[in-house]
Amino acid sequence: MKKLRILLADDHVTVREGVKMIINAQADMEVVAEAADGRVAVAEAQAVRPDVVVMDVSMPRVNGLKATEMLTECCPEVKVLALTRHQDDGYLQQLLRAGAAGYVLKQSRPAELLQAIRAIGGGGSYLDPAVAGRVIGDYGRRRPAVPTVAGAGTLSSREEEVLRLIAWGYSNKEIATRLDLSVKTVETHKANAMHKLQMRSRIDIVRFALLQGWLEDK
Repeated sequence: MKKLRILLADDHVTVREGVKMIINAQADMEVVAEAADGRVAVAEAQAVRPDVVVMDVSMPRVNGLKATEMLTECCPEVKVLALTRHQDDGYLQQLLRAGAAGYVLKQSRPAELLQAIRAIGGGGSYLDPAVAGRVIGDYGRRRPAVPTVAGAGTLSSREEEVLRLIAWGYSNKEIATRLDLSVKTVETHKANAMHKLQMRSRIDIVRFALLQGWLEDK
């Protein structure tokens, strides 16, 4: 069995040791590197190319948000799972815009973290249930004009496919390869779909995917 390779980035040694014990106890994943700040996390990710980086948000020198942006730029194939105590929607939105594929609270059960790692390692996305429900509720209150499940029929099959893959955490380049399209064509389908659904950002795509049940499908 090929194991998921994990990099842990957290400035608290005790937290890293606890999370490492949980991960290394699993048959399908292992910790291959650690970092105590965002700058080291990016350097280690470039060196070892893990499948998933479990990233603390509040770290010295370079915080988790900035480190996620840097990793999205230099290592787009490496998926970032934010692990934080912050339940504020602002953190969630900023991290998703920066390129994080998932968000798990430190207060959640270890099983939640492991489920998130497996989902992201498999090319998907994951939001902690403690924040996912609030995201869906906020989406419905603030943007009632965005279609519900039935409204997804306004999309072409290719536009829907592209949106699904974006919500699951794939980059435009990865989607192009997967669908045998050019990156420019993928960007066009994405732009058309977002225009039809009155979307402005990646967080809107993730919220829409949650409403459609696409993340559960993955």
